[in-house]
Amino acid sequence: QVQLAESGGGLVQAGGSLRLSCAASGLNFGSRAMGWFRQAPGKEREFVAHIDWNGSRTLYTDSVKGRFTISRDNAKNTVYLQMNSLKPEDTAVYYCAAAPISYSGSYRYQYDYWGQGTPITVSS
Repeated sequence: QVQLAESGGGLVQAGGSLRLSCAASGLNFGSRAMGWFRQAPGKEREFVAHIDWNGSRTLYTDSVKGRFTISRDNAKNTVYLQMNSLKPEDTAVYYCAAAPISYSGSYRYQYDYWGQGTPITVSS
């Protein structure tokens, strides 16, 4: 049974930092591309960041470039999202997701396993 468990969310002031973790089990993590998505209240779920199976390639949505960093530790079956210079518009529930090894992109329907999400609130 595949499980993706996010942690690290919470309340932070604008300009602050948070680090999200996503621990994976029940799948061959080292053979999976991973991504982070977010969903704000009343909005569609949107792509945030992607990392290839070995960390060789990363992708980011424009609004987080230079502020967020995605990384992974295949020995720990964990993917991370370091978020710096947080803004109120970053407030959302953040989800990690797994995609096939061959996929490298932002299309949410290519990700076939999802976590339950962790909420982040950035106060102004």
